[in-house]
Amino acid sequence: MPSIIGLIPARSGSKRVLDKNIRLLDGHPLMAYTISAALESGVFDDVVVSTDSETYAAVARHYGAEVPCLRPEQLATSTSPDIEWVEHVLRHLEERGRDYDSFSILRPTSPFRQAETIRRAWQQFQAETGVDSLRAVERVSQHPGKMWVVRANRMLPLMPLSPAEQPWHSTQMAALPEVHVQNASLEIAWSRVVREGRNIAGVVLMPFMTTPAEGFDINSEYDWSYAEALIAGGEATLPAVAREPFPGLKNEQ
Repeated sequence: MPSIIGLIPARSGSKRVLDKNIRLLDGHPLMAYTISAALESGVFDDVVVSTDSETYAAVARHYGAEVPCLRPEQLATSTSPDIEWVEHVLRHLEERGRDYDSFSILRPTSPFRQAETIRRAWQQFQAETGVDSLRAVERVSQHPGKMWVVRANRMLPLMPLSPAEQPWHSTQMAALPEVHVQNASLEIAWSRVVREGRNIAGVVLMPFMTTPAEGFDINSEYDWSYAEALIAGGEATLPAVAREPFPGLKNEQ
């Protein structure tokens, strides 16, 4: 059985949703649900949170994750590529004799991802040969065939591959080619893609189809309100959290 580490990125400094990763959702900070699902899945040899904040680190440890080191400030900006913090964590652990065959990135912004979701993805990844990584995807709700690039007062189709006799931008959605978009719920890759290619996906990717709830991603106040509505209406379920709420956290009013 290949070894695998669960990596949960939780930088501070979110601007669209203030302190998003430790903001309370149904009584627990957002990151608690990803940590709980990762631990409950039984998939990972270790579950590690990468953060630049001592406060976030304390919250992560409270819910059962490990924080072996803090992420340097320059790797925690809103434009920092994932490969930088992934390299940082894996290198730090490797220098201490802890090496893993593979890794999974589990973003806290997908709180409805369940332990079963993670187990399903890991089983599919192990069963496939010749791939570098797996990435969660879902069918698009807005098709790129109907998207445009605007230049001054003219428009060009984003996808100029449609047949001239029946352009995609003038075609019914049901008749368009099926297209999927990645979501933030999870990805899995062999560690060699980091060491050999210095990226997190490699070249050969396989899809992991998620349900709408599993792939739901919180990136705005609207998303946050919608997540609360889904919970209140019983349309989505958060992973069970076995720990008491982290003391002292309060949402900003």
